Amino acid sequence: MSIRSEAVPRWVRVVVFVLGLMNLAFAVMGYVSTSVLFPDLSGTGLASDSPVLVMASREFSARNLSIALAVLIVSRVGVPEAIAIVTIIRLLTEVQTIVLGFVSGFSGATIVPGLVLPAVLLVIEVMIVRTMFGLVARLEADAAKISR
Repeated sequence: MSIRSEAVPRWVRVVVFVLGLMNLAFAVMGYVSTSVLFPDLSGTGLASDSPVLVMASREFSARNLSIALAVLIVSRVGVPEAIAIVTIIRLLTEVQTIVLGFVSGFSGATIVPGLVLPAVLLVIEVMIVRTMFGLVARLEADAAKISR
């Protein structure tokens, strides 16, 4: 490992790894069943095995699988910049989930998965990104001092 990757705090690597496992779990669940994305279809006229819903579930799963692989790789060998980038990608998906929740309207059953969980993850991801940006700034300042 490089000096830059060794400077990453262990808690960041552990939390990023857990976030990657969450994306992996979401990917697998989306491939197994459309009910992960579409838990209550009553009154919509759509069946859970509708080609549109199956394709949406697969798209959801593919996105989460690709994010999971990137996050898991950088949690193990990534430098601070890579960890910040994949965490920003996750952060943007949390923002998307929250915005879509507000647009579609929260009900009692969707408030936790649609707002609370993404908001908690968003706060954690902001902490990681700030930590990585601070670490990069410190490493760059140290490198500038050495090169003088």
